[in-house]
Amino acid sequence: MLPDRIDPKPPKHIYRWDLDKTYLQSEFDTFRQLMRSAFQRASDKVAVPGAAALIRELRARGDSKLFILSGSPKQMRGVLEAKLRLDGVEWDELVLKDNVRNLLRGRFRALRGQLGYKLVALLESRARTPLQSDEILFGDDAEADAFIYSLYADLIAGRVGQDALRKIVGAAELYKDETERLFQALRNTSRADPVRRIFIHLDRLTPPASFSNFGPRVVPIFNYFQAALVLLADGVLTAPQVLRVAAEMVQTAGYNLLMLSNSFQDLLRRGLPLDKVASSLTEALDTPESLLSALRPVPDIVSAFSKRLAALGTPPSPPPAVAIDYLALLEHARPRSSRHVDPLAE
Repeated sequence: MLPDRIDPKPPKHIYRWDLDKTYLQSEFDTFRQLMRSAFQRASDKVAVPGAAALIRELRARGDSKLFILSGSPKQMRGVLEAKLRLDGVEWDELVLKDNVRNLLRGRFRALRGQLGYKLVALLESRARTPLQSDEILFGDDAEADAFIYSLYADLIAGRVGQDALRKIVGAAELYKDETERLFQALRNTSRADPVRRIFIHLDRLTPPASFSNFGPRVVPIFNYFQAALVLLADGVLTAPQVLRVAAEMVQTAGYNLLMLSNSFQDLLRRGLPLDKVASSLTEALDTPESLLSALRPVPDIVSAFSKRLAALGTPPSPPPAVAIDYLALLEHARPRSSRHVDPLAE
């Protein structure tokens, strides 16, 4: 007898993305910028170069889910969903912030604060996630994502207990109902250690070394070619997939071979274990199917990458694992300001 339905297999991989400054090039440091962003049409919004391509490649295996968590207000759902569709991005969950409710209730700290909002949303989503699913998280350096994502990972892994969490939320001055909802969400979440990587898009040009206290799980990136390279080294992406991300950045955002080479070299200088991926990249470049082969003769591309790697010499050792002192790093939970320009493009 045939079953009434065939349930889909549980996802092996969960990708969690922020939107503003992580996926979208957004400016909201002033009231004027905030209003302009709020009234933009979907076609006017601009994605961070390579972000859509990277999401599409991560989703290509069909064994994953995409959870989008944004500090944008709920009233922007329509235009944000339209933008994602324009970019060919399919998502499973899109959570937006109820800032109108915060404003009406006089909860002014919650308008820009993200800890109480994002940490609760992450834990509540994890409670609905299969225990065996691993996770890769994407955020930026403007909205405390490195702090929140790391704390989320250590809470569900049991490395941060409830007593320590009470001290953290007390120092962060969360509202009482935020704190209660946070602890309830934590109680509903099974212990596991699923977070493999946390990528922080450096929209605010925060020096990568500023994130060293979060350990090697947090990888600051200036662009999404760098994220793709790390995911290639981690076995998440293939070399052709990385080249497709690079090709979109070249074709739509003005990136060139020098900028891509600088991005590779920057990661090597920071001790990321990428030396073994160079051969797979050059092999993928040396095929007729390579999208980059149409943009410049393949021998030139392979030669340029090889010279960059050789010039670097012996790369430094990977950064060591650390025990994170969240109370000492609480400053990372506060909003930042400044404008993004990719320094590796220079």
